[in-house]
Amino acid sequence: MLRNLTIRDFVIVDRLELEFEAGFGALTGETGAGKSILLDALGLALGGRGEAAMVRQGCERAEVSAEFDLPAAGELLDWLREQALPTDDGALILRRTLDAGGRSRAWINGSSVTLAQLRCAGEWLADIHGQHAHHALLRADAQRALLDAHAGALPLASEVARCHREWQRLVRLRREAEADSENSARERELLAWQLRELDDLGFDPAEWQEINAEHGRLAHAAGLIEGAEETLVALAEGDGAVCSVLRHVDARIAALADYDPTLADVRDLLAAAAIQADEALHALRRYRDRLDLDPGRLAEVEQRIAAVLDMARKHRVAPEALGELRQQWQARLEALEASADPQRMAVAEAEARRRFDAAAAELSACRAPAAQRLSAEITEAMQTLAMAGGRFEVALEACEPSANGVETVEFRVAANPGQALRSLAKVASGGELSRIGLAIQVMTSRDSAVPTLIFDEVDVGIGGRVAEIVGTLLARLGADRQVLCVTHLPQVAACADWQWRIAKREHDGATVSEVVALGASERVEEIARMLGGVNITATTREHAAEMLNRS
Repeated sequence: MLRNLTIRDFVIVDRLELEFEAGFGALTGETGAGKSILLDALGLALGGRGEAAMVRQGCERAEVSAEFDLPAAGELLDWLREQALPTDDGALILRRTLDAGGRSRAWINGSSVTLAQLRCAGEWLADIHGQHAHHALLRADAQRALLDAHAGALPLASEVARCHREWQRLVRLRREAEADSENSARERELLAWQLRELDDLGFDPAEWQEINAEHGRLAHAAGLIEGAEETLVALAEGDGAVCSVLRHVDARIAALADYDPTLADVRDLLAAAAIQADEALHALRRYRDRLDLDPGRLAEVEQRIAAVLDMARKHRVAPEALGELRQQWQARLEALEASADPQRMAVAEAEARRRFDAAAAELSACRAPAAQRLSAEITEAMQTLAMAGGRFEVALEACEPSANGVETVEFRVAANPGQALRSLAKVASGGELSRIGLAIQVMTSRDSAVPTLIFDEVDVGIGGRVAEIVGTLLARLGADRQVLCVTHLPQVAACADWQWRIAKREHDGATVSEVVALGASERVEEIARMLGGVNITATTREHAAEMLNRS
């Protein structure tokens, strides 16, 4: 669960450090006080989109840090280990900075990470339901994604989409081959000729390096021999040869060391130098004996290098890239040959279709029972949300194969008894949509493994008894996980285990947001404010206290 949230210079927040509790917490306050800003800051720490406008005016950068409990085992821990991220102290700290230019950086437990890594970790930690989330339910893609998530079939849905893309790719290749067989034949002929030409050259990257090194030796053989001879003379064969001098002074110092032992270190250094000079002498003699002036071999090497360079220039690549070029030609030729073989293409296309059909059938088998469960759960929830007798159905209708499977997903609703089920997008009023959307979010969140659920004014458009029921639903969710809810409804706030009030104040000529954790008496005052507005009477306070006691 979320333990701590630290915010600096974010929108109208200058400095905030918040300690969170378990259970159901309500965030309340006047409109514009900054309630949703806190959730936006948390969303930034979880890998959400950052914009330069989020940086508080006059500041260089905004910074948000969120600390979560780290489960002792599970997919998140496995993922962190795969990414080589620290997992030692049982906590997970996500940190994000955003500068005034819109550039951001991210860290997990102090280690720098990409935004994609931060977002991936965040998906295991918290799930944010925005205040307009119910409007997304009108889109077919959102309905399908919600059902697949409820069924635990999102990876399978991705596999179906991948199989469909591969199948359609092969279909497209077959059709293109049928329409362009003459051009394909010419290209195959050209590629085959180019491959034969390159094979005749016999280019090998390792041989290319060796032959260039050999050319350097052969081209400078005279200079190498002359230099080697000159060095040999200096070492052993001329007047004042280095090796002879070193042996002489070594023997002289050895004799002196018999009288003064402090010269032993000097003697050791001279002895080592004499040994190394002798080793250099023998190595240089062997090198000189191997050197050879061979004009014939030099001509052969230069001819080979010229042939490789000519081939590279012909195809406008570096000589080192000829091997890669051959692989590209070979792959293209194999693809063209495959496309020129109708039977081979038909077999590949049929196999891709078989894989798609198998994956789509598995996806359908997951969707059907999940659709029945979700239909029953939402229908049951509607009975308590002032929609008694209403029905909800997740309809699956067979359709032509697509990247989404072999059925369409449509949410249908009958808001009143006796009405026929019709598309949610066509029949739900604003208030009905808010209630149905909230029911869907609560029910699907109940099955989620995410430990922290956040609802940002999702109760817009409801009130009265329905609001109290919504508060009860959120309180039930809070029994086994952490639930945070930004709300304007006193009925919802009264059901919370704990409550914060968010307000604006003036500080050094600037407007900033502050958060106050409310005690029992302060909660009465805040619920009374939410009930009564500006003028709070004793009766309003009694009503607020009664609501809290009843909850």
